[in-house]
Amino acid sequence: MRSFTLPLLSLLLTSATAFLPPISSTMSSTSLSAKSQALPFMSRPPLLDGSMAGDVGFDPLGLSNIDDVGIDLYWLREAEIKHARVAMLAVAGILQVEIFGPAPGCEMATTKSQMDAFWQLWNAHPQYIAFGLIMITVFEWIGGIAATSGRESGDRDPGDFYLDPLGFRKGDPEKFERLKVQEIKNGRLAMWAASGLILQGCTTHQGGIEALMSSLEKNSF
Repeated sequence: MRSFTLPLLSLLLTSATAFLPPISSTMSSTSLSAKSQALPFMSRPPLLDGSMAGDVGFDPLGLSNIDDVGIDLYWLREAEIKHARVAMLAVAGILQVEIFGPAPGCEMATTKSQMDAFWQLWNAHPQYIAFGLIMITVFEWIGGIAATSGRESGDRDPGDFYLDPLGFRKGDPEKFERLKVQEIKNGRLAMWAASGLILQGCTTHQGGIEALMSSLEKNSF
């Protein structure tokens, strides 16, 4: 099987899709048809009314209707946005290290595959990994409190931590809505890209760009 280049191609498409106009974030529930916009052969889930950024009625498993086990649409949206942001950081970090080399203090991580570099770092300085896990736990704790209180009060949108140093929220409301759509679209692509990069590194022990260049060389005439 050839190297997994699809995630890298998806990453390259991210910048283009980021500037696509919002599909349904500004549409009201009354203007949506009974059919899913993403899957026209299926009915639109009742809770996916187009009010959330990037909502095109894609829910073939009906997860948006689960509300009797402590999981509802609010929690699912919170999880999606969180994983989207983590994936964007992960993809940027993986490619940055592969292109420019290891960060200061991590010179022992010499391999292009960041999956292998993780174990090089673990063998040399496991305290770095332990510190990272502790910080993740702290952030998860803070995020959990914010999500719980916001869900109960109803005055917080999923994933909204009021972090807006550039003042986008106070500017053009339409632009802010477009940015929310761009964030979730880029995040969804990044989740696919991160999954591909991890699979690539674990199976071929190559970096993403390294695998892409290797594939192009094999297929060149």
